[in-house]
Amino acid sequence: MVDINYNAVLEDIKPTEPEKKKVKDLLDKLIHIINKLAVKEGITAEAVLVGSVAKGTWLAGKADIDLFIKFPLNTEERYLKKWGLTLGHKCIEMMNGRAEERYASHPYVTGFINGCEIDFVPCYIIADSSQLKSAVDRTIPHTEYVKRNLKPNQADEVMLLKKFMGSVGTYGSEFKVGGFSGYLCELLVLRYGSFQGVLEAARDSWKPGCIIDLENYGTAELFDDPLIAVDPVDKNRNVAAALNLQKMSEFVVAAGNFLKNPSKEYFYPKNLEFDLSLIKEEFEKRGTKTFLLTFRPPEIPADAVYPQIKKTENSMAQVVEREGFKVLGSDSWTDENEKAVILLELETWKLPRVKKHLGPFIWSKDHQERFLEKYDNCAWVEGDRWVVEVPRKYENAEYFLNDILVENKIGYLQFGKHLKEEILKNHEIIDIIEFLESGKCDDNILEFLYMYLNRSELLWR
Repeated sequence: MVDINYNAVLEDIKPTEPEKKKVKDLLDKLIHIINKLAVKEGITAEAVLVGSVAKGTWLAGKADIDLFIKFPLNTEERYLKKWGLTLGHKCIEMMNGRAEERYASHPYVTGFINGCEIDFVPCYIIADSSQLKSAVDRTIPHTEYVKRNLKPNQADEVMLLKKFMGSVGTYGSEFKVGGFSGYLCELLVLRYGSFQGVLEAARDSWKPGCIIDLENYGTAELFDDPLIAVDPVDKNRNVAAALNLQKMSEFVVAAGNFLKNPSKEYFYPKNLEFDLSLIKEEFEKRGTKTFLLTFRPPEIPADAVYPQIKKTENSMAQVVEREGFKVLGSDSWTDENEKAVILLELETWKLPRVKKHLGPFIWSKDHQERFLEKYDNCAWVEGDRWVVEVPRKYENAEYFLNDILVENKIGYLQFGKHLKEEILKNHEIIDIIEFLESGKCDDNILEFLYMYLNRSELLWR
């Protein structure tokens, strides 16, 4: 196996000393302001740094800072929410930043200050997981656990793993990705010792149901996920719950590819060209029929948009299949603001005018009688069942899709709860070739279409 100079990679991906100083100086100011404001207002609360910056596992240019404002466990929830947000807003205002309120298990505020994004999140101080009041309360114990157990040189191993996963498309626990979280990366390095150790384990021994239990809690049977990583600070939680089988499998393949043919290129974005004419040519060569449903996404948080679009995509594929049209593939994409796209690629998109309809068994006298009354002398016997040919309601897939996306027929589909109104209000069903020739296809949609056609592209170099 060719040796990789990991130090050269680390030089590119580790924060520089000036970058670290900038972040540290900003943090010192923010923590000082929050704690001073708390004293001034007579609030029992204290700011503490958590997350990858606190653990020293953040990547250059990725200093998304998590400042948690911790309150005593006996604090009323409404008081915690009110003063957590108030302290965050006041701190951002004093630093001449821009504030944006967001929601997780409870509200928090994000500040954009000096080119950095900082989350100010109120939480409770807990001694152990039995005292949990919300999911964010685990974050401080997570940070403390990693800082206590991660050896100094292993922070570099975590950074290599995060960067590798990012470059092969498997990093990020948000629904949009369905991949590995930063905390899970840290636990993997703790379990397998190094970046290369994680890859070798994935290649050699991972399969659905693989268990990582650093504290030997023995609670893995509680979970039914592709990868089970029992949370060291909460034995009843699987850290890998957000990881789907697709991304786990992609990582296993990419790990094997890297170990077989190591290359520094795995740590950098792949140079891809999204040529409209080549993408159009590829769709034409496939001999399939591809339709796009385009619409404007609802104005809801991104974490809620993606599962709702995926639910709608899956429902459309199922309904189309049920009508007799064979689906080769489906996918979906959104820019989270102006555009959303659901893609359906069909192997069959035109059907005969008639279809075979199975009737009752010939032994079922009552059902048989009603069936024959309805279809008279058109029915015949195949095996031990009555069969009849009936006119097909939908012969054309495009007509079918357009017909079911109207108010009185929308019940065919299972929508994400915020999507139904948006799709009914303004949508378009368009053939992929027509769309590519329309001038409506921007670079982001081209990338989406390219990746649909080249789904393993990121897994090798």
